[in-house]
Amino acid sequence: MSTARLTAQELIATVLDEGSFESWDVPIPRPSGITPAYAADLDRARARTGSDEAVLTGQGRIQGHPIAFVVSEFGFLAGSVGVACANRIEAAVRRATADRLPLLAAPASGGTRMQEGTIAFLQMVRITAAIVDHKNAGLPYLVYLRHPTMGGVFASWGSLGHLTVGEPGALIGFLGPKVFEALHGGEFPRGVQLAENLAAHGVIDAVVSPADLAEIAAKTIGILTAPAEPGAVAAGRPIIDAPVWDSIETTREPRRPGIRRMLRDAASAAVPLFGTAEGEHQPGVVTALARIAGVSCVVVGQDRGAQRHRGPIGPGALRQVRRGIRLARELRLPLVTVIDTPGASLSQEAEEGGLSGEIARCLVDLLEVDAPVVSVLLGEGSGGGALALLPADRIIAAEHAWLAPLPPEGASAILHDGDTSFAPMLAELQGVAAANLAQHGVIDVVVSEGRSWAAFLEALSTVIAQQIAVASAIPLGVRLRDRSERFRVDA
Repeated sequence: MSTARLTAQELIATVLDEGSFESWDVPIPRPSGITPAYAADLDRARARTGSDEAVLTGQGRIQGHPIAFVVSEFGFLAGSVGVACANRIEAAVRRATADRLPLLAAPASGGTRMQEGTIAFLQMVRITAAIVDHKNAGLPYLVYLRHPTMGGVFASWGSLGHLTVGEPGALIGFLGPKVFEALHGGEFPRGVQLAENLAAHGVIDAVVSPADLAEIAAKTIGILTAPAEPGAVAAGRPIIDAPVWDSIETTREPRRPGIRRMLRDAASAAVPLFGTAEGEHQPGVVTALARIAGVSCVVVGQDRGAQRHRGPIGPGALRQVRRGIRLARELRLPLVTVIDTPGASLSQEAEEGGLSGEIARCLVDLLEVDAPVVSVLLGEGSGGGALALLPADRIIAAEHAWLAPLPPEGASAILHDGDTSFAPMLAELQGVAAANLAQHGVIDVVVSEGRSWAAFLEALSTVIAQQIAVASAIPLGVRLRDRSERFRVDA
């Protein structure tokens, strides 16, 4: 459990550039018609904290980036939200939207202010509506969940961030342990509502100390707000016409770079996101906000290595993909999907978890999203797990990448009564190679893998940026139509 709790003013001083904070708060008059006991509570809270409410709002800079800041003061009636507090939060969110500022919220609250009852409880709807409008304007919303963040605050504006991180040891949850014990007569399981546990389960993206918050916030804002830069033209060489089976074996080599190295070497900046934000995380999928060759984007990709060592992608992994698609839509950023999978999970858990339905919903989301979409076939492209990330405005393939309805061994087993030895022949016949798919117009650009992985990743980053520019220049209606039409084949 966190022991050193910063006040709102201390967090502002820790996170924002020195001297940059400008308060937006106006004095809150003493509310009328309240009980003497509540009036006394307010007087004591004001005297103890030096604040007139449980939240401070304003604007400042984080490593030079302008930002709006909403910070709870837990010392003021446990950071609880009543009508006046909600008014201040909503006003700040709407001002941030009007001024086109990214917004960082740092709640620390027990939830609804019980002294004001149901009317206070209902204010969470107003705050949520303001956050929705801010996000619909394509503006970043970052959340730092401090110790403690509970109840209606966590269940509204505390759970809507594009990026959500928690304070180390912070108690974060829906129902407080004391309330649970009083209502249910037993102790709530220890450790469940800690920030570290929520991060491990994909509810939040990371656990970050107050001292490190500025770094991740500035990095994220830099990616999300930087304008696109003119890109260089990628140099290339003729694609080698290698035997298909050689290419398949090449994509299965353990040292072949995957999505994580691609983000490390091909992106100038990347902020990884963790899980679905809905309680699931599978390591076979990586989601990140990234800056690639001067272009900001959302990247969602399959981690081939994690799939081989920790299990193939299942329905939860595809729900992580759908989170990335949603973020691209909300942030109005291009989306880059990276395909590199030996195949989706074949298991009871996957079937009962709705794997097929999630593949279908990924296809729908990609076909409908209004963001420019570029798909990268990085290596293995096997089955429905690969298909789920394919619909795009532009499709890039690495030289040895391939795409097939099943691993070639599986196709051989189907057609030859369980015999997998026909896999190399079937791979040729099925036209799974990048060169074959380029001839059919499925792939727009094939990137040579060259003589070194470093050179390949550098060239790939340039091509990704170029293809994002091409996709972005296509009118939206044409883009949406052509995502499915590109696969049409005349009989």
